[in-house]
Amino acid sequence: MAGFGTKYSNPGTPLTNIGRGVAFTSAGDAIAIAYSNSPYIAAYPWSAGFGTKYSNPGTSPSGTGYGVAFTSADDAIAVASNSSPRIQAYPWSAGFGTKYSNPGTLPTGPGHSVAFTAAGDAIAVAHSTSPYVSAYPWSAGFGTKYSNPGTLPSGIGNRAVFTAAGDAIAVAHSGSPYVSAYPWSAGFGTKYSNPGTLPSNTGIGASFSSAGDAIAVAHVGSPYVSAYPWSSSGGGGISIPVVMHHLRQQGIS
Repeated sequence: MAGFGTKYSNPGTPLTNIGRGVAFTSAGDAIAIAYSNSPYIAAYPWSAGFGTKYSNPGTSPSGTGYGVAFTSADDAIAVASNSSPRIQAYPWSAGFGTKYSNPGTLPTGPGHSVAFTAAGDAIAVAHSTSPYVSAYPWSAGFGTKYSNPGTLPSGIGNRAVFTAAGDAIAVAHSGSPYVSAYPWSAGFGTKYSNPGTLPSNTGIGASFSSAGDAIAVAHVGSPYVSAYPWSSSGGGGISIPVVMHHLRQQGIS
């Protein structure tokens, strides 16, 4: 059978409000959901369906959870939320450990998404106020914030993603050009040129292919998704779109 199978049973302990972000561990043995009601994050064992909900974190996120991510080693989980400190992270080992200390320099506004590099040595948060993206070294906790990009995203940061190789970072955002991308090497490099054909409006989501040869942006305005070839080296960056189709817009407030 190709495509969707029969829906799995709902979690035994369901969410109590809007789910806004979801992530599996790399091992596929747990699933976490960021959502709009306290405790703002829920996690369950996963084995061809939802297991019994893990206990809530001892210190919950501070407000509506918008984004969630595990490290590729599955030893930490982070949640972007709308209230200070706007990013919270916990050790992960079949459940939440004691919350890590907050970053020394917090994101400046509500966090909309969070991403780790595949190597687990950096974490980035897209957020609602300038500089719209903040990034930190990661080693069982937040290091000193990296310098902001030399050319900032031009509006609300809705999604930040790294390539699998960890050599570039992209931010989907609210102002034209709606997606900005930068080389990454322990900090932001000089911004890549904008796509020749821009997404048609606010960028809501972004994802690199696992091979690192394509990038897709979900956005407001038809065709609602735009995709481009990608090369992090040799001046490649984002080039002319080759794939476009319709996607329902997901609102972030």
